[in-house]
Formats: sequence, C-alpha cells, structure tokens
Amino acid sequence: MKDYQIEVTLTTSKKQKPAFNKLEFGRTFTDHMFIMDYTEGKGWHDARIVPYQSLTLDPAAVIFHYGQTVFEGLKAYLTKDEQVFLFRPNKNFERMNRSSERLCMPGIDEDFALEALKKLISIDRDWIPNIEGTSLYVRPFIISTEAHLGVSPSLTYSFIIILSPVGAYYKEGINPVKIAVETEYVRAVAGGTGNAKTAGNYAAGLKAQEVSNEIGYSQVLWLDGKERKYIEEVGSMNIFFKINGEIITPALNGSILEGVTRDSIINLLKHWNMPIIERKISMDEIFEAYKSGLLEEAFGTGTAAVISPVGELFWRNEKLSINNGETGVISKKLYETLTGIQNGTLPDPFGWRVIVE
Repeated sequence: MKDYQIEVTLTTSKKQKPAFNKLEFGRTFTDHMFIMDYTEGKGWHDARIVPYQSLTLDPAAVIFHYGQTVFEGLKAYLTKDEQVFLFRPNKNFERMNRSSERLCMPGIDEDFALEALKKLISIDRDWIPNIEGTSLYVRPFIISTEAHLGVSPSLTYSFIIILSPVGAYYKEGINPVKIAVETEYVRAVAGGTGNAKTAGNYAAGLKAQEVSNEIGYSQVLWLDGKERKYIEEVGSMNIFFKINGEIITPALNGSILEGVTRDSIINLLKHWNMPIIERKISMDEIFEAYKSGLLEEAFGTGTAAVISPVGELFWRNEKLSINNGETGVISKKLYETLTGIQNGTLPDPFGWRVIVE
C-alpha cells in the first residue's frame, strides 16, 4: 500500500438524521465524504475527508461530454454487538480497477482505498442504521475532470466516496418483484462496456426501465444484443433460475457485469452442494420450462437488493407466474444466509466480513 496521508476536516454543522425506519434508497447522505485527485505525471494526491458538499467542475470537464466515469456499490452493516462490518470490499475495488482500465482511467491503490473507506465510515459511524434490513450504502466513484472537448482520455480525475443510510432497494423488499423482458432495446454487447460498472450502461437502460414501469413492472430483464434471445441480466441485478432442481445463471460473456453478490451466491450454493451451472440460457428455454412446470424459482442478486425473488416475467405479451408469485425456498434461504453473514448474526465460513472497528 502506498504511503498516502489523509487530511481530515470535520463539519461544524451536522445534518439532521432521517428516521431509520423510513429510509428511501439513496436519498440521504452523511456528514462527510472522501476525495482524492489525480494528475497525469503526478499520480493520485491530496487525499482528504471533508464535509459533504457540492462539486465545482469546469463546464468542459470530460465527464459531462464523454461519460468517462466508473463507480461501485457496497454496504456497511452494524451488528447487534455494535461492530461495523463491510462485505467483501476488496472485490469492489478490484472491479473498480477493471472498469477503470476499460475506460482508460487510472487505477487506484485498492488497499489504500479500503483504509480511506474505513476511516470515512468511522467518522460517520452514527449514520449506520440499526434496524433490520437497513445498512449504510457506500458509493465510490471516479470522474474525469479535465476541461477539454477533444475526444481523448482525461488527464485529471477525482476519486470520491459518499455514504447513504438505506432501507430496501425495492419497495417489495424480499417479496417477489415483477420483471419485463426487454425485446426492443439493447443495453450492452460483448466488446463494449457491459462488464464495466460505468454510467453509460445505466443511462442506456433508462428508456426500457421507464416503459416497463408504465406497465407495472419494477425492472427490465435484458437479452443479448446480437441475437436478442439469450438472457443477460436485470437492470440492477444478475439473474438466476431454478429449473427442475438445477440452478442456472447466465455465464459471464463480456457484456454482463461480474456481480459481487452473484459470486457470493454461487459460492454459497456450491458450499451447500447444490447444482449450480453458469451457461447461456435463452428466453425460449425459460418459456418451455415454464410451460412444462419445471421453472421452479427465479431470483435476482445485487448489492442494493441482496436477493430479489422474481414472481412474474412479462414476455411477448404473456405473463409467466413463477412459484405462484411467491418467494421460493432457495431464494429465502439464500437471502437469510447472506444477510446473516453480512450483519454478523450467522458465522462467516468464507472470511467475507471485513471489520471497520
């Protein structure tokens, strides 16, 4: 780890905290934030924790025009004995560096990023909600800041971490969500930026998300951009299907985000000696399994929601009700186990928890 120093400036005017039993996702932010700058030829410098504040950027900053940015999402949890844990943060910072490489952005020192995050969380520790199902959401991101309208990588960047106390991502909570299969729009293709966590991927999905919301569906299930038949991922989650006792998830193919929760679920299933397969799977195969009664469960996985059972798929004007629209046994067990490991109520046989203090 490089020997960076972190300058700390504490706020003189603390915010009023929201009611932790009425939290919305990503609407409220803590008192402080972390910032570090990058300059070509100098590297990363001026690491600091400061009061949460607006940013000042030149109107010609590269981020505004060419979207050169990456971000991550992870959570901090407060245990019943008042310990604070992060869940596999090293995986997030590793993925951030992979995303940065794809976007021609400088990598960060992963060990230092974790130490900076721990220090920020320790300062804003009293913002971590203590109600079941809540957590402190962590959003690290890097933006390109050079004022330059030429189409080329920026020469300056800012690495920022902000924190937000959150409740459930979906208003349904652990109850099944309804998802529409997207057949018109495309989010990503192999060779593009689909396996990088960058803003443009999410902007590309907003129109389909808006259309699905209008017809009563909370998320979009994306198909591959080439043949429009193979399942890829949900807008904010990876996806799993239980068909005739076998659990299947789309194989990583260059256009699917390598989810940390996805990897954790695969490891859990293998730990339980359950059949889990990563492979290409088409909507036609899902439909046939549904018609034959072999489609037993479906669920999404992601940091924000953890596990979201899928109660219904909408495809080609047909409603596919999965497990009678109820939470499946495997979905429930995975949710309870993973959240138990995260919040410290269950043992952690994998060494995934990282203590903050």
